[in-house]
Amino acid sequence: MDLKQLKYAKTHEWVHLEGDVATIGITDFALQALTDLVYIDLPAVGRTLKQGETFGEVESVKAVSDLYSPVSGQVLEAHTQLADDLGKLSDDAFGGGWLMKVKVTDPATLGELMDRAEYEKYCASEAH
Repeated sequence: MDLKQLKYAKTHEWVHLEGDVATIGITDFALQALTDLVYIDLPAVGRTLKQGETFGEVESVKAVSDLYSPVSGQVLEAHTQLADDLGKLSDDAFGGGWLMKVKVTDPATLGELMDRAEYEKYCASEAH
């Protein structure tokens, strides 16, 4: 997946849009900060989410972090197999490590997300 095609939220989720379906995951930056993952909780299929709403959580040996929906829409699919193979998140954050697929109901919310260059600047400023 071309990282330049993705959109990013300040809460470190990424979005890849195909038509009106958004594939959503968490970024390599967030995963590096979390380190050793032990648990993930994902939303039920059919759940309606608003942009910025908590849809699940990821737990590492260091902390529990909420996951926030970068778009508004309805959950079409949750990647439940991740619970059995959390390594896939770290190994392939922008591919096999996706978290959920959402039918976007308000495409305008995508305009509030960052492109890769903006996201990298944001992460650099957060690291200081």
